[in-house]
Amino acid sequence: MKILVMGGTQFNGLAAVHALVKAGHDVTILNRGQTEAQLPEGLNRLYGDRTDHDQMRSVLGGLEFDVIYDLTAYHRADSELMVEIFEGRVGHYICASSTVIYAHGEVGPYTEASPLESGEDQIEYGQGKIDLEHYLFGLHRERNFPVTMVPFSMVFGPRNIIPDREQRMMTRLSQGRPILVPGDGSTMLQVTHVEDQGRALALMAGLDESHGERYNICAPIYPTDIGYIQTMANVLGVSADMRFIPHDVMDALWEGDLSFDLGESTAPKIDIRSSDEGKKLRAGRNLKMKFQLSTVAQRLAPNIHRWNHSSLFSSEKLTGLVDWKPEHDLKSMVEHVWDWYQRENLAETQTFDWTFEDQILAHITE
Repeated sequence: MKILVMGGTQFNGLAAVHALVKAGHDVTILNRGQTEAQLPEGLNRLYGDRTDHDQMRSVLGGLEFDVIYDLTAYHRADSELMVEIFEGRVGHYICASSTVIYAHGEVGPYTEASPLESGEDQIEYGQGKIDLEHYLFGLHRERNFPVTMVPFSMVFGPRNIIPDREQRMMTRLSQGRPILVPGDGSTMLQVTHVEDQGRALALMAGLDESHGERYNICAPIYPTDIGYIQTMANVLGVSADMRFIPHDVMDALWEGDLSFDLGESTAPKIDIRSSDEGKKLRAGRNLKMKFQLSTVAQRLAPNIHRWNHSSLFSSEKLTGLVDWKPEHDLKSMVEHVWDWYQRENLAETQTFDWTFEDQILAHITE
């Protein structure tokens, strides 16, 4: 099949491109050309900035594709332009979403039928994905536009563009730093290897029965915080000096009752939906604290799910559509990333701000 991938040089997109080429497809990628990547041979490449609509019309106008993978659409306007250019000239439009769209619930795992979160707890990124989906599914109902939405969860692998996840943990362990563990360490997380995700995406190409549907791409791998840390330590060949943050301290941090310096916070740009400026400022500070805590222990959507809530997602709908089974378990994921981490010498070249963690350590050891 003739396939276009929007993006294709970073993490999720790069894995999808390799999987698609390996499956024998004729693959073209479009991006700004600013990221170096080891791309497969035989790839076609177009250059363009999707925020420049006139440039996009010029580069893509008149082209036709069997499948488009849109992995860099974050707002409704991004897909509105793609629909303008390609409606009637694409057989299948697969658009990336995120499991941060799902509202908090007490019964899991979350499925594609679970409620979405569009209230005050949602941030701009998640709401953008929800708005984009509503628009595209509306077009499917009205004009049979061939769209499929694919929410990703926490993705694991070499070249992760979110270094505060596995790379930060490997640096902690490499440097012999104490490892903070929220509560008793029994909260579970869910991770999917980026190559497994890429294979799932490739298997979905051109499936008409997927039009107008959403499919979570999430591996059934559910380590506890302790299991995640211990697996990392075992692969690295070191001992993990785990320090447990008492439940009441985590609650106080989560609610903003403890005021610590957030250091060089990597929290995303956050919009707080409130007309009251005082509430807005307090909520913004509290939300940044939650996102900073999610760098201490990997957490998905801390704006929606409490620190001790296991946010797990089902992929049963996906496996009912395609014959997909993850090839990686947690240990092989860590081994793959650790091999890359060492080759890139990240222990020496990558730096993290430990200010926030050091303050928590000082507080719980007083």
